[in-house]
Amino acid sequence: MRLFVAVTPPVDALDELRAATAAARSAHPDLRWTRPDQWHLTLAFLGDVGADARADVAVRLGRTAARHAPLELALRGAGRFGERVLWTRVDGDLAGLRGLAASVRAAARKARIAVEDRPYRPHLTLARGRDGADLRPLVDALAGFAGRRWTATEVHLVRSRLGAGPDRTARYEPVTSWPLTGS
Repeated sequence: MRLFVAVTPPVDALDELRAATAAARSAHPDLRWTRPDQWHLTLAFLGDVGADARADVAVRLGRTAARHAPLELALRGAGRFGERVLWTRVDGDLAGLRGLAASVRAAARKARIAVEDRPYRPHLTLARGRDGADLRPLVDALAGFAGRRWTATEVHLVRSRLGAGPDRTARYEPVTSWPLTGS
């Protein structure tokens, strides 16, 4: 089962972002826009995970969530990874979010799941471009977006089913969730 671990903004924060990106979505149908119902902040991508490792990592993620407090976050502005990915950035308790992501990756490693070892860059992916796409005008257009603050209270283990969504997009299905209950 292909899995990742994520935090999901509440519906009203996603509605703000959907409204802020509506004109850009209409003006740039050539981009592969992510579906708002699947917007999330990835903490770690786990890849294909077998049943035994899945059970082990689930226990470890539950303990991880219990050690971390809820996080005050907001979505703000936009940025890009080259010409391939348009995103909105995360603001707020970034130290706490980075700490949570590091703990999630450590839990995965202890469950013998290989995860990328690179700096965590908190963001929410909005769209993917094809080679040569110029995302700079979209970054400029969304620069003024400032979403309201919200509290992340849960961590989710999510299944990714490639090609199972509308128009052969990925479908994300929650597997398990744990509350952030630490102090």
